[in-house]
Amino acid sequence: MGDVLLALSVPLLILASGVHAACDRRRRRRHPAPPSPYTRQAHRLAAQDALLRAGAVIDGAYTCLGAFYENPAAPRPAPAAPRVSGGAEPSRGHGPSRPAPARRR
Repeated sequence: MGDVLLALSVPLLILASGVHAACDRRRRRRHPAPPSPYTRQAHRLAAQDALLRAGAVIDGAYTCLGAFYENPAAPRPAPAAPRVSGGAEPSRGHGPSRPAPARRR
């Protein structure tokens, strides 16, 4: 009896796998999978998305800093030197900026 069941299980297994393949094919036709991340189309879509995001970043930066770019043809004043002291001119006559060497007695 064991040999008969083994002999009948092979065609039954082939029939079940065929039915499963047909149902899986039908299901995939009705519900297609998203594109694979390894295709050229997916690469183009990712590049296009990156360009759109970069454009949005640039547009946002221009919105924030647009006042600096209103008239680029106008001459720009030279940047002022940073001021360290509060006086109008630098202080003079205070000696060297580093301490004098110690004297030996």
